[in-house]
Amino acid sequence: MTRSIHVRTAFVAITAAALLATGMTAGSAPASASTPTEVSGTLADATPYRFVVPERWNGTVFVELDFAASTSVSGYVEHLLASGAAYGGTTRTVTGWDIAGAIDNQIEALERFEAAVGPATRRIATGTSMGGFVAAGVAQRRPGSIDGVASFCGGLSGAVSQWNQKLDTVYTLSRLLDPDGALPVTGIPADVAGSVSAWRAVLSEAQGTPEGRARIALAAAIGQLPAWAESQPRPSPRDPDAYQAGWYGALAGGGLPYIGQAMSSRRSLETITGGNPSWNLGVDYRAQFAAASKQDRKVVERLYRAAGLSLEEDLGIVDAGERIAADEAAVRQLEQGIEFDGALSVPVLTMSNIGDQISTVAQQDEYGDLVKAAGNGGLLRQIYVESVGHCAFSDAEKVAAVDVLLGRLDSGRWRSTSAATLNRAAEVTGLGEGRFLRFTPDDFTRPYAPSVPPQV
Repeated sequence: MTRSIHVRTAFVAITAAALLATGMTAGSAPASASTPTEVSGTLADATPYRFVVPERWNGTVFVELDFAASTSVSGYVEHLLASGAAYGGTTRTVTGWDIAGAIDNQIEALERFEAAVGPATRRIATGTSMGGFVAAGVAQRRPGSIDGVASFCGGLSGAVSQWNQKLDTVYTLSRLLDPDGALPVTGIPADVAGSVSAWRAVLSEAQGTPEGRARIALAAAIGQLPAWAESQPRPSPRDPDAYQAGWYGALAGGGLPYIGQAMSSRRSLETITGGNPSWNLGVDYRAQFAAASKQDRKVVERLYRAAGLSLEEDLGIVDAGERIAADEAAVRQLEQGIEFDGALSVPVLTMSNIGDQISTVAQQDEYGDLVKAAGNGGLLRQIYVESVGHCAFSDAEKVAAVDVLLGRLDSGRWRSTSAATLNRAAEVTGLGEGRFLRFTPDDFTRPYAPSVPPQV
């Protein structure tokens, strides 16, 4: 077991891009960031950790899942260092989808940091994507070890529930576009790239016909995907063809397609849990479609009419298919990493971008409902950004979000999180645009309560 701690000064990690993003040059960097200290080492499970501490540390420290793997400092992190906060974290290289282990690692990393530097006055768990999921998990599992959470694009419906919903999407596609079951839905083979390529080929072929486009839209609506493709304008539901093209782009296009993550991460989950942690026994897909948003349903219905297909018959085909059972031991292990119960005792701020095809935004509805049902709504603020792609935030938006959390920790009260206020706060940072908007996510349609035995 390695317990090394390395401290070195004159850490030079402020890249030219970061300096330009903050409007600084190498000769004009603030004194608080001019001679920072790096604290690094490895945790008990061999996970690396690394923190950067400014010369005039103000006692605040941020811990993030992926920071130790980064090779440069973003404009967002440089802004926090310049303000006097320390910033650091771990990596997912050892834990992967072992979220429970990653949660514990965040606290161990903070303990190593404080052993080297001294007690922190404010400890904030943060991160993006899986890092945002882990940060919210810290708030539930280890609240006495932190003071607040800034969770970015973490999904947050819960591990089992989000993967059940991804199963619904791929299962629907399988029944309608791959009725012979040649392509994997669960039990992803070792050749993940081959599976992704094969799925994208089937989806591409389907996208070339009116019937295929309608069926892709149905699966996307059931899975609550954003109808927005990367590098494209946000489409209107009044234009069903553009809206469907957005769904297809989220599902199969871009650098990180939904179908790619549905293969690669499921393979990782099945490896870690030793089985399949998702099921659709007892799921009524007519009801799942009926629970989708009104605008999504209308687009699907128009596409089916245009294709000359019966939506009712296709839903019957999906419902009549052979169902997928879960391995209960795998479900119970995935629950540990983590299903949320709304238990909060520290302030939590979440930020999601509405066009995120991986951490779909409807999951925020489930997290918010759980927190409110537990009587902890006053500790939570959820804010939204109008952008497309996974975790597509500007440095300015991340600074504006974190400033809201810091203000809550300073005063004990939340400041305004209106879109106008947040966009003004982002603008004055000089770190990029602010695209905050007023937004209410759709009701999450695949909730899961750990107290209810899984269908196996």
